Amino acid sequence: MRLALREVLLAFRRAPLLAVLGVTTIAFSLFAFGLFGLVALNIEAALRAVEDRVEVRAFLVDGARDAQVDELMRGISKMPQVANVGYVSPDSALQRARAELDEFRDVMEGAMLPGSVELRLKEGARNPDTVLAISRRLQTYPVVEEVRYGREWVEKLYRIRNIAGVAGMALGCVFALVAIIIIGATIRMAILARTKEIEIMRLVGATNGFVRLPYLIDGTLKGLTGGGLAVLMAWGAVQLVSRSLMAAQFFTTQQALLGVAAGGVLGLVGSWLSVGRHLRRVWRDA
Repeated sequence: MRLALREVLLAFRRAPLLAVLGVTTIAFSLFAFGLFGLVALNIEAALRAVEDRVEVRAFLVDGARDAQVDELMRGISKMPQVANVGYVSPDSALQRARAELDEFRDVMEGAMLPGSVELRLKEGARNPDTVLAISRRLQTYPVVEEVRYGREWVEKLYRIRNIAGVAGMALGCVFALVAIIIIGATIRMAILARTKEIEIMRLVGATNGFVRLPYLIDGTLKGLTGGGLAVLMAWGAVQLVSRSLMAAQFFTTQQALLGVAAGGVLGLVGSWLSVGRHLRRVWRDA
């Protein structure tokens, strides 16, 4: 290991520009990957905020008795998908309508609105199938006249979230592959620059593992360094967007550290693939 680290340091001293170019290239490729991750993170946060507003409203029949409303409330409270439930009396419903639709206040004078029961669902229970099942269950109560929950809106929200998830995974894999290719290319340039030296090491009995180790360490260190620079650039981009356009979320500390570690892993994988391929070519040509 000491000799491998020494080889990495010597390689940097011999070609510092190549090393800096490699780290910079890796940093920008991981920066692009990080920007996409930030977009996905903020889209998910926005969808979650919208999803928190999903609610089911059961309108009651005229003249609903208190005992019937209490029975309905108890039944709803026992549903495991329900986070909270509340009763809106006809008077409260009218006051709310007047406050929300102030321009129609005169029209609503003397109007009668039905009482209703509003319930919010727990996270993970806001998909169309669950909401529809709860709606149908509410309609089995005699005191319930109609149930509304914005079916089309809920289905579109769920569809957008699924599409964003699939697109995120696909594009994330593409960016990761690009990072591996770029890292492999930088290692390949280092191997080509030291072809004669590798041939000499082979002639004196160096094993494949001994020859590969410095390049694997080099790729891992470049990946870690590039990952750290990418996180810093992503943080700067978030600050710029937050000041100029809108508030944007940044990665948590754990996510940022995971991103740096991912850079190291990508560097190791890219180095391993590139070293294995090009060392076989060197051995064959020798």
